Amino acid sequence: MQLVYQVIEGKKMSQQNSANQFCPVARCIEAIGDRWSLLIVRDAFDGVRRFGDFQRSLGVARNILSDRLRKLVEAGVLNMQAASDGTAYQEYVLTPMGMSLFPVVVALRQWGECYLFAENEPHSVLVEKHSGQPVPFMTPVLPDGGVLLPEDAVVRKVLIKEE
Repeated sequence: MQLVYQVIEGKKMSQQNSANQFCPVARCIEAIGDRWSLLIVRDAFDGVRRFGDFQRSLGVARNILSDRLRKLVEAGVLNMQAASDGTAYQEYVLTPMGMSLFPVVVALRQWGECYLFAENEPHSVLVEKHSGQPVPFMTPVLPDGGVLLPEDAVVRKVLIKEE
């Protein structure tokens, strides 16, 4: 992948800030990149909504789960709402921002299927509900429909020109 730099004028920043503050990947990792947060999002796509159900599914300590759920709500990925069954419980539901993480979860799943399981090792499979067929492998495409390869892309980085 080729790098192209865009220079903007600004004040001197710390090395870490200048390296990551303009990077969408770094910001995503900050918001949802730890193990538990991604697994919570995965479970939310599978229909898990209540604290106790997340805790049972993940086997995570309650304090860690509480912290990650709070952070996901603050980040706008999840929303808390009254339980759909009318009980006093609260439920965590994906917001539109959270729903837009579906391709990310699918891509992680498909990468894991390709590289982290031995041949013929059993694992869960994501299928399309109506046909029951496995979801086709996701890959970025060019405007003409061809496959976008790393060498076909360029990152336009932002550099701070110190005053």
